[in-house]
Amino acid sequence: AAMLAAVFALLPSSASAAKRGDVRASTGGVSPDDPKYRPAKKAKLVNGFAIAPKGAPKPVRKAIRAANEINGMPYKYGGGHASFPRDNGYGCSDTVSYVLYKAGLLGGKTPLDSGSFMRWGKKGKGKWITVYTNPGHAYIMIAGLRFDTGFRDNTVRGLHPGRGPRWGKKRSTRGFVARAPRGY
Repeated sequence: AAMLAAVFALLPSSASAAKRGDVRASTGGVSPDDPKYRPAKKAKLVNGFAIAPKGAPKPVRKAIRAANEINGMPYKYGGGHASFPRDNGYGCSDTVSYVLYKAGLLGGKTPLDSGSFMRWGKKGKGKWITVYTNPGHAYIMIAGLRFDTGFRDNTVRGLHPGRGPRWGKKRSTRGFVARAPRGY
């Protein structure tokens, strides 16, 4: 039961999240014995939302929670760039900025654009979190799961390219620079 409570702490709690299909609303009630909602060795997607792996550091769990909060929001070019309070839509770099900010991994009070992410953090892949960026696009990998606004290969039925932040499969990193928060 404690494990299940930890899982639900990672999921969005707002009424708008429930409308978008958060795990609790879409399952019609979860049995504590249902293994698909328990943390496992690896991060996983359940009904379009991520569940952090067992033993993930707190900033990683916070990043997954933040991504789940805006998962399914509409695409909005430059959305969220004014400041970090939640917006009504997100583009690529403000999606990444929001997730990192809520995880305590992005300093400052304003989001970064994709070009600025090319100089952010440290070079290369992180153990838990990696931002892939170029001058025109940015997305984030958290615990092996991709959170991105530009899709060609959605794992969630009914979602289409460029419709806003979504969890999805890995994609080619060709043309992107890998950057990571120090220590993660």
